[in-house]
Amino acid sequence: MRAIILALFIAATPMAVTAQSLANQMFGAHSMPSLQTPEAIGSYANGCAAGLVRLPETGPTWQAMRLSRNRNWGHPDAIAYVQDLSRKAVQIGWNGLYIGDISQPRGGPMTSGHASHQIGLDIDIWMLPPARLNLSHNERETLSSISVRTDDQRRINSNWTPAHHALMKHAALDPRVDRIFVAAAVKLEMCRTATRADTAWLQKIRPAVGHNYHFHVRLSCPRGNRHCVTQSPTVADLSNGGNGCDETLDWWVTDFLNPPRRERTEPPAPRARHPREFTMADLPAQCQQVLATQ
Repeated sequence: MRAIILALFIAATPMAVTAQSLANQMFGAHSMPSLQTPEAIGSYANGCAAGLVRLPETGPTWQAMRLSRNRNWGHPDAIAYVQDLSRKAVQIGWNGLYIGDISQPRGGPMTSGHASHQIGLDIDIWMLPPARLNLSHNERETLSSISVRTDDQRRINSNWTPAHHALMKHAALDPRVDRIFVAAAVKLEMCRTATRADTAWLQKIRPAVGHNYHFHVRLSCPRGNRHCVTQSPTVADLSNGGNGCDETLDWWVTDFLNPPRRERTEPPAPRARHPREFTMADLPAQCQQVLATQ
């Protein structure tokens, strides 16, 4: 009997946090946010977040998807942004938005999936226009989004519509947004069809692998969040007044997909560690307090 009581006590006791503790296990164990002033801490792929708030599972113009992951938490700026953009989606003719992952309740590295989404400022938005906004929990687990590019990754497919373009333009024009990640074929198509008189916003649209079923909005560090690390180089530094539609964009559907054969003259670079391998010692020191606060 004593052994059973001891086992129950151990199970109910929070895991001890040491510098060697795997960070994703520490943050993945929390189902609720810390009771702190909202703050993004560290960088998008190496940090945590205090005082996050939950995006309601269902709203008048959105639904959060894959609820079992418990990743519909974000900085208040991110939650407000989602709600604002979902209302824009209605204006362009959609019923609203299906929202994918934002962050865990206290941010930090995740036990599966993303390298980023650690500070409550990354938002995945499905490419699938919602047919309805009363999906059950089970439907949110089983429904899939749609891909908007061809299997060879070089072109958009018939799922891409002018409304997708309009939605991403609205998303990028918001001053809270630092950049938006999309499939390279999407960026190419948006460059091809954009009005020449107004394309500076396209600099925020950045090609990235694995973003054909959703687009990934990354917000800038909120004002006053002094421990938040701005991504470098910033989109403003990269733009030089351009829109990112120059010859360098073609690399994504030429050399990137079919790299030219080169003689190997140097040993391959060591494998970069994934955030799932980070220990608490790898994260900003403030993340210890985020875990320790109720």
